[in-house]
Amino acid sequence: MSPRFRPHRFSRRIAAVLLALGACGPAIAQDGAPHVAVSGGPLVGKTATVGGVALQEFLGIPYAAAPLGPLRWKPPQPVAGWSKPREATAFGPRCMQLPLFGDMVFRSRGMSEDCLYLNVWTPAAPADAKRPVLVYFYGGGFVAGDGSEPRYDGASMASKGLVTVTVNYRLGVFGFLAAPALTAESPQHASGNYGLLDQAAALRWVRDNIARFGGDPARITIAGESAGSISVSALMTSPLSKQLIAGAIGESGALITPIAPQPLKAAEATGSAFMAQLHADSLDALRAMPAQALVQATDPQARPAFDFAPDVDGLFLTEAPAETFAHGEQAKVPLLLGSNSQEGFYPAILHDRPATPANYRAALDALFGDRAAEVLRLYPGATADEVKRSATALAGDLFIAHSTWRWMELHRATGGQNVYFYYYAHPRPAKRHPVPGEQPDAGAVHSGEIEYALGNLDGNAVYAWTPVDRAVSRTMQDYFAQFVRSGDPNQAGLPEWPPVRDSHGGITRQTIDADTRAEVDHGAARQAFLRDFLASHRSPL
Repeated sequence: MSPRFRPHRFSRRIAAVLLALGACGPAIAQDGAPHVAVSGGPLVGKTATVGGVALQEFLGIPYAAAPLGPLRWKPPQPVAGWSKPREATAFGPRCMQLPLFGDMVFRSRGMSEDCLYLNVWTPAAPADAKRPVLVYFYGGGFVAGDGSEPRYDGASMASKGLVTVTVNYRLGVFGFLAAPALTAESPQHASGNYGLLDQAAALRWVRDNIARFGGDPARITIAGESAGSISVSALMTSPLSKQLIAGAIGESGALITPIAPQPLKAAEATGSAFMAQLHADSLDALRAMPAQALVQATDPQARPAFDFAPDVDGLFLTEAPAETFAHGEQAKVPLLLGSNSQEGFYPAILHDRPATPANYRAALDALFGDRAAEVLRLYPGATADEVKRSATALAGDLFIAHSTWRWMELHRATGGQNVYFYYYAHPRPAKRHPVPGEQPDAGAVHSGEIEYALGNLDGNAVYAWTPVDRAVSRTMQDYFAQFVRSGDPNQAGLPEWPPVRDSHGGITRQTIDADTRAEVDHGAARQAFLRDFLASHRSPL
């Protein structure tokens, strides 16, 4: 080797060239694979074609340092850089979690605390486009989920001309443990919300790097379902993220009563009890425990059970999101949100007793006490069929639909931008291989809209999708894609979707079904009752 040749200088020169290429979009190397340089270093992705559109995929990109050892229960730290091209052709590991939900299918490389990765799908040409960006956060109750799940795959949305991103964030005890010792060691005197801090860090990464994938950092729309939707509502109010977004989509859920964040002191008390249960007398002892032992200690079947959830930590959240929305201090961006027709099911109200009017009234008496008669007027139950309908609606409201309504109501009042509200009513079809006696769902169950909205029906082989399902998916996906592009879901060929406004004693809302249409929703009285009741009571479910 010539003494004048310096390999490290050569690699830096190659990195500099790749960085310059990456500034105007991914480049195609001689091997045919797309290359792009991000802030951490050069990446090598792969190509795909969806709907006749050539795409580039970059999977398993680290956006923060692995939160291991002393970084466990710390805000996300900058990722260590690399100089050699890094393969970005497979999903990174999913975050630590228990197998709690049977509908989750993962394509990740196993499970690990080293899980702070994101994935990018982008149209292949033109490389220098400034495309709108969709950043999607998965659901799973803040205890499960992963950006590799086929239902969240970003290729179909990318084929609509978007740059699509899915993000992993810490879950359960790793993502939401608060404790006095953690608060004491924090420069901001904050603890908990590490999973939400991960999301904010990912958004900063997207802002700083997405132009290299052909995305426009000034047009980032955040979206999510269930815990992902709850996250979106929180990101709209956090001082760490609300300036980073141009639009928001929420599918079922907000960090608003009955899902409001807990006070820091309450979260710390849970953390102290957890440490005592594990006989951990210090943070060092807790950080030394194997990750699998920690996650097993959070098994919901264990006693006592521990609930690790968002809190008003003083860093990510300085107050409850409902207060921020009420003050008009949230991100002033267009919002599209809604919930499903069967978010809950009547047995949750009746405790599996037969759906008779007498059993229903007894259940309301137990849940609402001296206000049961008022609930019965709002959610009537004179016949068995009416009991099933009303109890299903009430269960869904108390679970997650009421928080979604409140989010709509608050942002409409103070956000200064259009709000588009939907009611998703299309049930999934029969399963391909049902167990004997199994019937399709009567309504649209919680999470049942995800594959439709993101154009991923073919990623779910459980259901026997019909032409009607595909038509509903095209409509919903086109609404979502157009909203990401423009802040307005309306475009030629779709049923008109008016923004929320007062109309005929109710508000306008889009029913998404086989017959998608704008309707007037008259549910405000129900929601006003729940708002007032929950202001002074815990959720009865």
